[in-house]
Amino acid sequence: MAHSMTGFGRGEKIFETRRYSVELKSVNSRFCDINVRMPKLFNFADANIRKLISDTLVRGKVDVFISFEDESSDSAEVVVNQGLVKAYSDAITNIANITGRADDVNASRLAAFPDVLSTKQKEIDEETIYSELEQTLKEALEGMQEMRNAEGANLVSDIIDKINSLEKIKSEIEDRAPKVVEEYKVRLSDRIDELLADNNKAFYDEARITAEVAVFADKCAIDEELKRLTSHFSQGKRILAVDDSVGKKMDFLIQEINRETNTIGSKANDLEITNRVLLMKNVIEEMREQIQNLV
Repeated sequence: MAHSMTGFGRGEKIFETRRYSVELKSVNSRFCDINVRMPKLFNFADANIRKLISDTLVRGKVDVFISFEDESSDSAEVVVNQGLVKAYSDAITNIANITGRADDVNASRLAAFPDVLSTKQKEIDEETIYSELEQTLKEALEGMQEMRNAEGANLVSDIIDKINSLEKIKSEIEDRAPKVVEEYKVRLSDRIDELLADNNKAFYDEARITAEVAVFADKCAIDEELKRLTSHFSQGKRILAVDDSVGKKMDFLIQEINRETNTIGSKANDLEITNRVLLMKNVIEEMREQIQNLV
């Protein structure tokens, strides 16, 4: 079954003192557009993260939010900028000498000055860290896929209903099409009867009416377009039944369906058929919007 591009997934795992959290949000897009927000700690794994997501989701605009906490006491160290501390201290002493005031800045005050203290992540085992993150990411992807599958099933069901509606309207057009030529022949004969006096009718060639009707029938013939629509509708149902990426195929097919429908509308030369063509175009437009959200 086809999948939707809209979904949400969340994964959270704890390994010893390390907590990982991954959130995924996706909407429709022509390509697989991935935006990742994560701690710098994981920069080394950026390419692997993107590949795992793109291989799983195929298409969609995906926002990825990764958070990480390590509660172990030796996960990071506090670094003192010794040169900056000395510069601050010397400057404060100098101010005290210039102003004659006491130098009452203690170590705690110095530590609060900008950039005196900084934290530094200790060296990590990248292989272990990525393995743990990957498990969390896969959990989030599984949740997202479940949601995308459920929404995809609903979309496919609705699109198939719309294809059935199009097939019904097409059948109505097929029933109406032969009557268009017959009615044209009657109207043409009646018009000639109105224009010609009774004594001139004997000299009018009935073959001319037949020829005119034949030309009209050729101009408004829509048999080929109706046959192609029948084929397109069957193909659409087959595509939607496949558990694969079907969005681009259906997008192309809906263009072909729209093209044949437009041709029928331009050739039919009949108000009833034109009205049914307008109904078909409304349904096609609704389908087009839904197809945009299929992977």
